[in-house]
Amino acid sequence: MYRATTNLNELREYLALADIISFDLETAPYDPYRDDERAALDPRKSQIVGVSFSVSEGDAIYVPIAHRVGINADHVAVLNLLAEFAAETGITKVAHNLAFESIFLYKHGIVLQPPCYDTIAAAQMTLKGNSTFRSLSDSGLKTLVPELLGVELPSFTDVTNGRHFDELNPSDPETIRYACADADYTLQLCHLLNGWYDRYLPKHRYIIEQLESPTAVYCGLMKFNGILVDQALMTAKAAECEAQISKLRDEIAFMIGDVNIGANASASAFKQYLYKDLALPVLKTTAKYQAAADEEAFVLLKEWCHINKPELEPLFGLILQYRAIGKVFSTYIEGYRKHINSVTGRIHPQLLQLGAESGRFACRQPNVQNLVSGSEINIRDFIVAPEGSCLIELDYSQIEARIAAYLSREEQLLRIFREGGDLHAMTTASVFRIPLEEASDKRNPEYKHRRTVAKTTFFGFLYGIYAKSLQRNLKLSAGIDVTLDQGNAFLDNLANSYPTLAAWQRDVINRAKARGYAETALGRRRYLPLICSTDFIKRGNAERAALNHGVQGLAADLHKLAMGRLVCSLPPYLKPLFTVHDSFIFECPDQMMHEAAALVKGAMEIPVPIDGFDVPIVADVSIGRSYGSLEEEG
Repeated sequence: MYRATTNLNELREYLALADIISFDLETAPYDPYRDDERAALDPRKSQIVGVSFSVSEGDAIYVPIAHRVGINADHVAVLNLLAEFAAETGITKVAHNLAFESIFLYKHGIVLQPPCYDTIAAAQMTLKGNSTFRSLSDSGLKTLVPELLGVELPSFTDVTNGRHFDELNPSDPETIRYACADADYTLQLCHLLNGWYDRYLPKHRYIIEQLESPTAVYCGLMKFNGILVDQALMTAKAAECEAQISKLRDEIAFMIGDVNIGANASASAFKQYLYKDLALPVLKTTAKYQAAADEEAFVLLKEWCHINKPELEPLFGLILQYRAIGKVFSTYIEGYRKHINSVTGRIHPQLLQLGAESGRFACRQPNVQNLVSGSEINIRDFIVAPEGSCLIELDYSQIEARIAAYLSREEQLLRIFREGGDLHAMTTASVFRIPLEEASDKRNPEYKHRRTVAKTTFFGFLYGIYAKSLQRNLKLSAGIDVTLDQGNAFLDNLANSYPTLAAWQRDVINRAKARGYAETALGRRRYLPLICSTDFIKRGNAERAALNHGVQGLAADLHKLAMGRLVCSLPPYLKPLFTVHDSFIFECPDQMMHEAAALVKGAMEIPVPIDGFDVPIVADVSIGRSYGSLEEEG
């Protein structure tokens, strides 16, 4: 039965009937934003209009609190009840897209506590086909309910007919049906999905309940807080970029005439000029076997010209500069500016907790996970803390290598981490077959070069890289040239130095071939239908994905476990902002920064809940006024 109530005693009696309760918030924009079609999704531009709850199939109750017509319950009293509900540890709180609900609760100082359950994340980790998990776009409530439960839900457009939700009368049966159906069918989905998990993938149920659902709450907190950017600095750097781009265009035009090179030097006219008019060799192709015009292609052409046509080498130096400055301008200045919220003056990116098959986050609108450091213009300087506050980053130290040590039982790696040794010094000694003392000597003129090669080789080796790819990675990431023979020797030296790790890699691939999938130590599964392919490239990619998943997937699992702990212990003054791979970034008042760092570090370094995990987990702390000026704390 669906019904509405403004009687909070009735609501309390209803909620007392169950220990698993779904809820759904209805929102509508404030007056200044009524014409903004997405304002109802933004907690700074809109408010909670009502909330529905369901405790059993076919039954739900709607509580209106801010409708412009009809009778509402007491707004403050309902928010207080929501705070009690969110804090209750004896109730599993279920929502479809828990991050959205969390944003609006957090607006009122409410951090929803576990146990909780996000049915949109749960749906994403069920199988759509024999080896394909559902995508986010395939996991909406209006998609899942007809497909899995055979019921067509009322659409927002049909119910509102061009109005905002707060313009509907809360006593109207269609309003009640729309609001209550979302909560009712979310609860039904929860039971349905858990039944599927219990039968087919019980470990994924643990991941949803213990990792992904608390992570969804944490996502809401990050989305709400947003990222403050230095708009004055961006304006200054924009002018600087435009001047450099204009100068480079003139210098390039002086060399090639009026050929159109395009915004990133990939215009078809420029490609024709390079490969037809100048008859330069095609050193890299696209997936469709067309001549490539990306950074790697231009680096390779620059090298080729150095030997074969030295008069053209400066052209590619200019092209690479032109592309780099153009990317800073288009992606990190203009691209960021259009996402600055008009109310907060901050960027509120969309962080996707299941954006990668490994379980790692992805980010869009805009992507704040690809802010490389060390460029001519330090784009990380754009992200700043407000006056009187600082940014704090906590990053898992060498987490992938630590996980590989645990999984492989490679004694040398285990010893390094247990004793607090220098992994990269040991790896350098192995790669170059030199004494450890020499590899550790910072005064040696070869120290930095060798260490860079060793780091790249180790992580390439860890994920099954071939010598040609190692050669390319070293060239593009560090400007270091090695021959294929050298690359093969480096990889062979590591395999000989870490024989147990090499044997573990072979076992991982063989298991994945036998099963058709790889999984983490906590059970996060990734299907690999091409791992037995007769196509060498497809099979190789799948083999590397199998190696990657066990390590990076477990790193993602540990990252999300820490997020769940932080949801339970986050003080009001500490604001989660965003996450990059294995790190957390926060905003914090200056006077609380050391206390905050200790709290987060403690949440990250709790022993891993896996039997036999005996490698210490360490989080490094960095603090600064901007993301580009973070300095590691001793």
